[in-house]
Amino acid sequence: MLLLRTTIGRFARNYVTRATCFNPTRQFSDQTMAPTLPDISVTPAPDQHIAHDDKEYTTIKEGLAHILIPVTASKVPQTSPQGENQAQSVFYNPIQQFNRDLSVLAIKAYGEEVLEQKKQSIGKNKEKLAAKRKEKKRKRENDGLGEGARKAGKLQGDAQPAGSEILEENVENRQNADAALPLEVEKGQNGDQQDASTENPGQASLQEPSNSTAPAVGAPDTRKTNPETVSKPPSAINPSFTILDALSATGLRALRYVQEIPFTTSVTANDLLPAATKTIKMNIKHNGLDEKIEARTGNATTHMYNVAFGESKGFEDAAKPRPKYDVIDLDPYGTAVPFLDAAVQAVRDDGGLLCVTCTDAGVWASNGYPEKSFSLYGGVPIKGQHSHEGGLRLILHAIATSAARYGLAMEPLLSLSIDFYARVFVKIHKSPADVKFLAGKTMVVYNCDQGCGAWTTQMVAKNKLAKNKSGNGYFWKHVFGMAPTASEDCKHCGMKTHMAGPMYAGLLHSPAFIKRILNDLPNISKDTYQTFNRIEGMLTVALEEILPPLEEDANSPTLSSKTGRWDPAAIDPYPFFFIPSMLSKVIHCITPVENAFRGALRHLGYRVTRSHCKPGTIKTDAPWEVVWEVMREWVKQKQPIKEGAVKKNTAGYKILKLDGGKNSDAVGSIMETSNGNPSNGSTENSKLDVVFDETLGRETETKKLVRYQLNPRENWGPMNRAKG
Repeated sequence: MLLLRTTIGRFARNYVTRATCFNPTRQFSDQTMAPTLPDISVTPAPDQHIAHDDKEYTTIKEGLAHILIPVTASKVPQTSPQGENQAQSVFYNPIQQFNRDLSVLAIKAYGEEVLEQKKQSIGKNKEKLAAKRKEKKRKRENDGLGEGARKAGKLQGDAQPAGSEILEENVENRQNADAALPLEVEKGQNGDQQDASTENPGQASLQEPSNSTAPAVGAPDTRKTNPETVSKPPSAINPSFTILDALSATGLRALRYVQEIPFTTSVTANDLLPAATKTIKMNIKHNGLDEKIEARTGNATTHMYNVAFGESKGFEDAAKPRPKYDVIDLDPYGTAVPFLDAAVQAVRDDGGLLCVTCTDAGVWASNGYPEKSFSLYGGVPIKGQHSHEGGLRLILHAIATSAARYGLAMEPLLSLSIDFYARVFVKIHKSPADVKFLAGKTMVVYNCDQGCGAWTTQMVAKNKLAKNKSGNGYFWKHVFGMAPTASEDCKHCGMKTHMAGPMYAGLLHSPAFIKRILNDLPNISKDTYQTFNRIEGMLTVALEEILPPLEEDANSPTLSSKTGRWDPAAIDPYPFFFIPSMLSKVIHCITPVENAFRGALRHLGYRVTRSHCKPGTIKTDAPWEVVWEVMREWVKQKQPIKEGAVKKNTAGYKILKLDGGKNSDAVGSIMETSNGNPSNGSTENSKLDVVFDETLGRETETKKLVRYQLNPRENWGPMNRAKG
């Protein structure tokens, strides 16, 4: 009996314990006690935790935008990500914050100038319309047609009813007003006018109040007493400014463009993957920007072609097509070439901006895939120290040729080689006349990549000035280029050369555009733009690397000083750069001190600067003959090489003229004597007075700048490709 009571008691205790554990009331009470995470509508803040669709997210802030990532994902991309980290390493790469910061500032600088031009154009058209109305009124008064006769509904001495003339005048005024709206009316591919004013928020609104129906003949005119028809003061001119983020991923660029460029009226954030678009919409909602950002799921190329050929927004009204974009940003994983043909047609053809990123530097800046480079960019890359500048010129060549097919000319504003990618900003103009210059500013390069590293350039065609028939002026004539101007063997070292290109031979940057960005830097916050120092340093170097021709041909009718616009005939007379350490490697000597080398060239009267592509570079207008003469003098005067260090039949042997060639110096003048001191060989045959003046070569920098970026962390780079 005692055993039975013990067993029953035990069972009862277990039952009570289990009932307590699984009590629904107790479970509900425990849940309500747990902290509740805010939802997506909460005001964004860094490192914020929110709940959305039964998932927990944390917030990353960049610029003024906030994006959400899974709470379990790493904020720093990993080399071999796993689980939710795998997708995150692609969608947000902090290494490219420099790209995004620079893009915001570049688009802002471009937009400020464009909007000012739009406002001036609208103002001029309104003045013309007002002057025309005033002239009509004056003519009526001169003809003796006062306001009283018009109000009475008939014209004295004219059988035509006054109402019909008023209607005719209103129609004419409406046509004039329409002509004064360059922002609302765009020309389509076939030249048709397309009304876009209702499709973009914030677009310029210059429409006149609608005219009421004219009164019948003889009827009293009550329109003036109607308060609805009383003339209103002119509304403020607010031109539209639209951007397409064609490959948006998380929508971070779109978010930043809306929040950091105040005059942006709308941004379209497009991505091919539905999962990405879902993320974009979530981030748009979290930032409270539903009014200004449109998220789309679809092929970026298809969307841009539809815009180029008259797609209506949402396809709801074919009579109201979507206007072309002011700015199109292409930032793909890899090459942007597949998107270029559509992009040049979908951006405004009166100076629209294309922002293009290409991360496949292994194609356009290396010697491993010349066949792929040609198939993508239409040219073969350069092998050597200057390969990254050659890659920029290949990318510009691809954009220019894509645009030229449609009578569109490309104007480079800023072209940069950054880390593992290239970023270029170009304007697109509708100008068949400017397109004619393209062949004459496209070049091939004969590159001595196996010898001394020298190069020779040659244009595919030639733009030359010719006198017009009257003999009072000049015009540009586009003719065939000459046959190869360089031998297959390098004239400096005798080694075989390889051909690179064709590639763009014009200027890489617009000095005025770079100055606009730099001038705006003091007005921005370093907390918002955390790559501020690097932006300032790189843009300063890009501005310094421009070496314009010393003299311009005053007969050129396209000079910027004459036209006030970009000169389509301008070419870069001194492309590429070299690195002194690479030259020293050819002749097996100690590398010259950088200031001493620059000082020697400046002492000879040449200009010297550096390239933004790599540290330690020298960009100069000195020809290769002078550069190698300076190197020979360096060996003679400062750092003689050891005897036998340079082998016969090598590039260095011929550069040092040890083979007894023409004008060669005595071998002893460049070799060390047995006691280790330079010999007193004669330098009478030297044609140049080379002086290694370090003071003259020292850069006079009033401000310390971060000109070249160090690796920000381990295993940084483009990370892995996104997987849908």
